[in-house]
Amino acid sequence: MSTGLVSQDTIVALATSPGANGAIAVIRLSGSQAITITNAVFKGKDLLNQPSHTIHFGTIRDKDEIIDEVLVSLFKGPHSYTKEDVVEISTHNSKYIVERLIGLLIKKGARAAQAGEFTLRAFLNGGMDLSQAEAVADLIASENKASHEIAMNQMRGGISNKLQQMREQLINFTALLELELDFGEEDVEFADRAQFEALVQEIKVHIHKLIQSFAYGNAIKHGVPVAIIGKPNVGKSTLLNTLLDEERAIVSDIAGTTRDTIEETINLDGITFRFIDTAGLRETMDTIEAIGVTKAKEKVRQAKVLLYLYDDKDSTANEVIAQVKELYYDGLIVILVRNKIDLQGGYYPNEMDMAITGALFSDYSDSLVAISAKDGDSVEGLKNILLDKIREMAIEDQQIITNTRHVEALQLALNALEQVKQGLSIQLPGDLLAHHVRDALRHISSITGDIDVDRDILGTIFGKFCIGK
Repeated sequence: MSTGLVSQDTIVALATSPGANGAIAVIRLSGSQAITITNAVFKGKDLLNQPSHTIHFGTIRDKDEIIDEVLVSLFKGPHSYTKEDVVEISTHNSKYIVERLIGLLIKKGARAAQAGEFTLRAFLNGGMDLSQAEAVADLIASENKASHEIAMNQMRGGISNKLQQMREQLINFTALLELELDFGEEDVEFADRAQFEALVQEIKVHIHKLIQSFAYGNAIKHGVPVAIIGKPNVGKSTLLNTLLDEERAIVSDIAGTTRDTIEETINLDGITFRFIDTAGLRETMDTIEAIGVTKAKEKVRQAKVLLYLYDDKDSTANEVIAQVKELYYDGLIVILVRNKIDLQGGYYPNEMDMAITGALFSDYSDSLVAISAKDGDSVEGLKNILLDKIREMAIEDQQIITNTRHVEALQLALNALEQVKQGLSIQLPGDLLAHHVRDALRHISSITGDIDVDRDILGTIFGKFCIGK
């Protein structure tokens, strides 16, 4: 898409979801001629003489032919989403009516909007910064309470405000450093080095926390992947069925029934979890089952949480310990689940549990729960542990990063600030310190768009939006 200066064209698009079964469709126009173009096809009050933020009933006509009865909403710039004149036409949700009306508006001088062009105009006209604009897409895509809250907070400037504060602090010190260059011969320092070092360390700590928050934010945004792993017949498919409250996976006493992965999502207290039932882990001569075992191990590498199921009868402590250590990678949350307490063992930790936790709790896991996978009440405790583990990933009173572009920019800013810190320790001249600070500023500012952003980057960001947004 084109991402040059704000176009003088008036754009038009369907703002509601195409093909939806709702009664009403909304067609949106934005640009200097939005009201004039609409007025040319609208029969009712003269829209050119109506105040902003008003709604008017009338008909849309092509010459003498009435296309539909509509409501027209007026939003005069700069008090609109795009900061331009905006008109929204609420019409009946007929594909024929929508296409006919948009075609008529284009005939009168509007241009079909490109993907994300309304929000792009809002950004280019100063209505929001770049991180807020990206949050609009996240808000539209949010499928649970947690992702909605994160997107809403970012859209309302939660991250932007803190980044702006950091920028201003760094800019002030950069100005003092560069002022020193004008007094080089006098060998004076306007920027207090100790105060500057303290500021750099404070900003580094905050950026590091933002980077850490990405693991939580990304999991919430896309759903937390949870791999259910264990030996054959340990109850993995039964557990999946109980979690879903439906017979999704085949349950059989025959070992090796599950040969491929089965994935389903459920929402627990506003957080989406993607549960992955896998083939049982064992050595096998069956080619198909062996492929399933390999895929099971691959799914663990893609998971954020590992539910490792075992039971007292068919597993040994050494087997559990060895398999968890083999599957573990840094950052993986491991929850040990002893199943079949209705048949053996009971709720209370036994000798096998003690051996497993003694070997794994220091470095690999800190959670063990005993359940009966076929008992919904028993599985509630496991659900609570899952929720607690994901919530622990969030940093209290901390903004959450969900965007890969943002976390990459923050990492580059952190690297630049580390160069500043090292420069201060070896008493680097002010001009070289200022160079590294400007690097950090450039990366921080790229998140909010406070610097000129590459047109290709803007095209990638806004091209992911739906038409009409």
